Amino acid sequence: MSIRRGLAAVLVACVMLGAPLAGMAQSDQPVLVNLKRMSMETALKIAQAAIEQCRKEGVQAAVTVVDRGGHPQVVLRDVLAPDITVPISRQKAHTALAFNTSTSALEGRFKSPFSVGKLDGLIMSAGGVPVHAGGQVIGGVGVSGAPSGATDEKCAAAGVEAVTADLEMSGM
Repeated sequence: MSIRRGLAAVLVACVMLGAPLAGMAQSDQPVLVNLKRMSMETALKIAQAAIEQCRKEGVQAAVTVVDRGGHPQVVLRDVLAPDITVPISRQKAHTALAFNTSTSALEGRFKSPFSVGKLDGLIMSAGGVPVHAGGQVIGGVGVSGAPSGATDEKCAAAGVEAVTADLEMSGM
């Protein structure tokens, strides 16, 4: 019985000592957080500019633009792009968003058999780039269909470049 009482006393003391600290941290935080999101029109402009660049490169591709939560906002697949390019473009976009870097920068980074790069839904090959506004990552764009990831990424970067000035001017 005395061991139980002792443990109970220690537990109560820990909770009471930790409670003010937890309360302090919470009171310093806002009740609501404002998040900026891309409009559908902005995401569509990114996707269309990426497709246009791919066509200039002689490539039929798929483009996926994801929002800050990794959810597809716009998906375009050019007429002759294989069906498999759609899920690959989505995974590239999601990976670029999740790591806040181009997917080409991730190639070869996760080599161990159980590393982060082996999680379902991540693709560590060139073709995905994050979308930034006001110093924050607000989405990602992924392209699939070119014979090389470098061309996929060139198309994705062209898509982002098409809206960069608009995003920076919007005051985000």
